[in-house]
Amino acid sequence: MKRKIFISKIKISQSEKEAVLRVFDSGMVVQGPKVVEFENKFAKFCGAKYAVAANTGTAALHMACYAVGIGSDDEVVTTPFSFVATANCILMSGAKVVFADIDEKTFNLDPKEVKKKLTKKTKAILPVDLYGQVYDYKELKKMTKKKGIFLIEDACQAVGAEGFGRGAGRLGDIGCFSFYATKNIMTGEGGMLVTDNKKFAERARRFRHHGQEEGKRYDYLDLGYNYRMTDFVAALGVEQLKKVRKLNSLRARNAHYFLENLKGIKGLVLPRVIKGRSHVFHQFTIRVTLGFKLSRDSLVNYLGKRNIFCGIYYPRPLHLFPHLRKLGFKKGDFPVAERMVGEVVSLPVHPFLTQAELDYIVRTIKSI
Repeated sequence: MKRKIFISKIKISQSEKEAVLRVFDSGMVVQGPKVVEFENKFAKFCGAKYAVAANTGTAALHMACYAVGIGSDDEVVTTPFSFVATANCILMSGAKVVFADIDEKTFNLDPKEVKKKLTKKTKAILPVDLYGQVYDYKELKKMTKKKGIFLIEDACQAVGAEGFGRGAGRLGDIGCFSFYATKNIMTGEGGMLVTDNKKFAERARRFRHHGQEEGKRYDYLDLGYNYRMTDFVAALGVEQLKKVRKLNSLRARNAHYFLENLKGIKGLVLPRVIKGRSHVFHQFTIRVTLGFKLSRDSLVNYLGKRNIFCGIYYPRPLHLFPHLRKLGFKKGDFPVAERMVGEVVSLPVHPFLTQAELDYIVRTIKSI
């Protein structure tokens, strides 16, 4: 196929462009009525009482840490197999990052490993719904009930996913989302915090606006940041939210085509959808193990030469990056995560793939 098949693709409709243009005419461009509308509609979509918009998913995570009171004497347990914002938000709050290893079947935190890491200083557990499938809420919730630990759900890759009778973002005390350009719904940049706790919502709103209470300008109650969302972003978000279920269903359709047509290939481990959970396939991530005829990196090169461009999420576990490694982590600390970084590769699964492109990807892999 001569046409290049990219790992993601952005399409902005005419109605979305017009919604953004209307903000120009409104005269309200920063955290105005469109932001409020987006918050209200997103809260309803998630089934949450409150939603607090932010300018990025990273900001939403930082707001969540502040909202539950994480500080310098606290520890937060999280995964070393994620985007760096998951760990950085803990460091930004002045707390200690404590990593626990992952489950190779889901790529999410392994509850058995989390349990080993809990101490009297543990303030929160921060699981990630990696690639679009929610974490093992039931097992982690048991740990928080006994010890009074908060659950902050990094649902940045999982808008619209479900599990344990709830939607992503509702599987904890606070949930955080990202609307980065490649996410299942996108606003270029942007984030959202959802919660049922009024106090947490109020603290998050204060934190995103330089420590000011809503409606009380220049009355600074605490340290805060400029994490406000613009109405341009919110206008795009309102329109994107209208089609989130359709976009997710197209991703699921593409993923299930791969699951059906790539099964049985020796050495390729396909993603597993756990019973009782839905998967919105932000990424369709396979593992290339020793039984396959090419190494992972050779497979990526092979596909790239044939105009199929994949992604590796993630090429290195977080505990081996310099600013985290200096906290005392070393190679060998988290063997499952360290093995996964050498095996994982994500195939294009975005909702705008054609059937011809899907067929070509399958045919190319099978040709090996």
